[in-house]
Amino acid sequence: MDERLVQYEEKMQKSYDNLLSEFGTIRAGRANPHVLDKIRVDYYGTPSSLQQVANVTVPEPRMIQIQPWEASLVKEIEKAIMCSDLGINPTNDGKVIRLVFPELTEERRKDLVKDVKKKGEQAKVAIRNIRRDGNDALKKLGKTEVSEDEIKDLENQLQKATDKYVAQVDQAVDEKSKEILTV
Repeated sequence: MDERLVQYEEKMQKSYDNLLSEFGTIRAGRANPHVLDKIRVDYYGTPSSLQQVANVTVPEPRMIQIQPWEASLVKEIEKAIMCSDLGINPTNDGKVIRLVFPELTEERRKDLVKDVKKKGEQAKVAIRNIRRDGNDALKKLGKTEVSEDEIKDLENQLQKATDKYVAQVDQAVDEKSKEILTV
């Protein structure tokens, strides 16, 4: 890959990585501690991630267990989970909070797959926008210092990178959809 195109490939990789991290927060019926990544807990006036104030474990396939470092945080963590869009009510015994994930209904699974496909489409649009920006930059180069043949070659390289990342996005969408639909 030409050094003039490296920045665009890096941006495409970031779009793909962002999609994968978003997929990690979608719950697919079994307990995944990454669904808690976006939850912030008020820790002495500072919003902190759950992993910074508690030990998060998965003792069973459908349960996440959260053990705060300080017992005083149990109520704060419980409140943060209830205010989030997880849709799960936490239970606690004073020391440990447990989140039990119910079996997903067929309708909910289909909604999640639609959401996954929508996020995948957004990632592909972002990748194509990066390609467009790259092509615009190449056209400006063509007016000054580079031959038309070299511009065509660079555009082809950029298109190949775009195709590669779009294919990766499609594969990630298919894998996540299968995971969600597997009962």
